[in-house]
Amino acid sequence: MMNSGNGRLPQVAYFCMEYGLDSRLPIYAGGLGVLAGDFLKAASDLKLPVVGIGILWRNDYTEQFINEEGWPYDLYPNYDFDFVKDTGVSVKVQVAGKEVTCKVKLVDQYGNAPLYLLDAGFEGSEEGWITRKLYGGGSSERIAQEIVLGIGGVRLLRALNINVDIYHFNEGHAVLAGIELIREKMAQGMTFEDAWQATRRQVVFTTHTPVEAGNEKHDHRELERMGAYNGLNYEEMRRIGGDPFNMTEAALRLCSAANAVSNLHGHTARTMWRHVKDAAAIISITNGVHVPTWQSEDIARAFIKGEDIWQPHMKEKMNLIKYVHEHTDARFNPEILTVGFARRAVSYKRSDLIFRDARVIDSLLKEKKMQLVFSGKAHPDDVEGKKIIRDLVLMDRKYRDAVVFLENYNMETARLLVRGCDVWLNNPLRPLEASGTSGMKAAINGVLNLSVVDGWVGEGPQHGVSGWLLDTHHDNINPEKQNLQDLQALYRVLIEEVIPTYYERRDDWLDMMRASIDMSHYIFSAARMSREYFELMYCRAACEGEKTAFLTAGGYLCNNRFRS
Repeated sequence: MMNSGNGRLPQVAYFCMEYGLDSRLPIYAGGLGVLAGDFLKAASDLKLPVVGIGILWRNDYTEQFINEEGWPYDLYPNYDFDFVKDTGVSVKVQVAGKEVTCKVKLVDQYGNAPLYLLDAGFEGSEEGWITRKLYGGGSSERIAQEIVLGIGGVRLLRALNINVDIYHFNEGHAVLAGIELIREKMAQGMTFEDAWQATRRQVVFTTHTPVEAGNEKHDHRELERMGAYNGLNYEEMRRIGGDPFNMTEAALRLCSAANAVSNLHGHTARTMWRHVKDAAAIISITNGVHVPTWQSEDIARAFIKGEDIWQPHMKEKMNLIKYVHEHTDARFNPEILTVGFARRAVSYKRSDLIFRDARVIDSLLKEKKMQLVFSGKAHPDDVEGKKIIRDLVLMDRKYRDAVVFLENYNMETARLLVRGCDVWLNNPLRPLEASGTSGMKAAINGVLNLSVVDGWVGEGPQHGVSGWLLDTHHDNINPEKQNLQDLQALYRVLIEEVIPTYYERRDDWLDMMRASIDMSHYIFSAARMSREYFELMYCRAACEGEKTAFLTAGGYLCNNRFRS
């Protein structure tokens, strides 16, 4: 289907620090990893030539539970992952002057889109600390992990004789793969300048966050000490990544094409990185979700056949309510409007916004106008994030049977929430939400988004048609004013529109559910996203390297828009 007789699609190696594929393989922290997993699943569905490259994290990111005082605490089980295949192949990298061996493991249930994982934590290894905890440790440990992912990832491809046309760096963690590609070319006799430019023609890059903490920087002395220079010198590394070495800036200088993950994020990213000289242009390819993974089969069937959608929705709602009761002893009422909020616990996502006027929220909850279910994890070292969770747990304990916090958020909990809630709440400070895929997962199940206009939402729900928008039209105002205006808008829309529609105009609610699914099930799917990556990034980059090889590949994928 995807290939034509006159060419082929480029072979892509997709590098990501984390992958959320299923609950048996907890090697992800949140949205970035789940997106990467959804991308591989969509590539498999569409028979696209993609190979995933990642790390086998032996201790997970964290399992996070709540103690008696309401604070989250972290556990790190030691997974054996015996279902992940050992390829029998290993690669070696240099970390802080020591040779580190990484075994190559394989997750092959996605056929043409296999995932290869580098593992330094096998029995007998003295360097298992490198691949123990996802995003654990300090700068030195992170650099070691990025050496394994980037340099080890390229060497993995060579060891397995996988010929690659395009290297996709999903976030800046994979930048050292670009350094390895340059080193290879210089070893063949190229100058640094020529090797850099040749590498750029092979690399594309996705930036996911406008939050400062998400754009990693490293001290050059530490990079050199850990072995990240990989044969390059300070001046060469400075030209690529600046000083201090900024992983996002480096990625932008190492690629021929880059993308943000929504239209609004594209505007933000172009402004944020406009100071970077010699950077690739940043386009927008909006994220998408793997519909077969996240959409209820009963909801999909009812929508396609034009049948009653309320009954399958209530089935999913009862599944969620049962889970809530089994894990918290809270007794939710299936007839009450249920609002969900599940995110990584960071301050800009404002999970507690709805509680900030005690008088209003107290009335809504005690009069049983709605019930609230929250979930999420904080980074193990993020004290502020853990305080956010503690505050939500205190609300859970204050409003018994009306507010619930579900501990140890994971893909299974997420699936229950995005299928079983009535409304999905999203109220980050703008413009800090790059995309926000949880709202897409809710939308494809007819769960109506109640959201500020940021990330994907600017391209999706229409107010009063397929969701509700808290569009308060404020640009570049301080967070305090945003908080006040958004809180007022949230209460107004809830009280004047959402609650009356749910209880008094059920037919209108059902129309909105159908409109939500209709709006989202393709436009915000990983299938659409994957096609756009091939159209707008991979084929284009490959065509620049080889003017004729990929021009007609894929028929509608690499089409006339890329002809020179």
